[in-house]
Amino acid sequence: MFELVLGGMLMLGLLTRIVAFVLSGEMAFAYFIEHFPVSFFPLLNDGSLAIMLCFGCLYLAAAGGGPLCLDAWLRPRANLRPGMSRP
Repeated sequence: MFELVLGGMLMLGLLTRIVAFVLSGEMAFAYFIEHFPVSFFPLLNDGSLAIMLCFGCLYLAAAGGGPLCLDAWLRPRANLRPGMSRP
């Protein structure tokens, strides 16, 4: 259920940083529960996809969604004229 709802939000770019952080934690948890007991090395325990998704989501949590995500479109913009500075 987490992957379905939060994955859809992540693809749309809605609350990108929070959603990516939660999904990163979920992938880390899945790796340590399922793959880590078999072996420490990801190539031996088939956990390389879980680690890749974990660090990919962690990158998105740090970097944000970018200018084309829904967060950027919904964010209120300051009405600044050229030559004026913010208070």
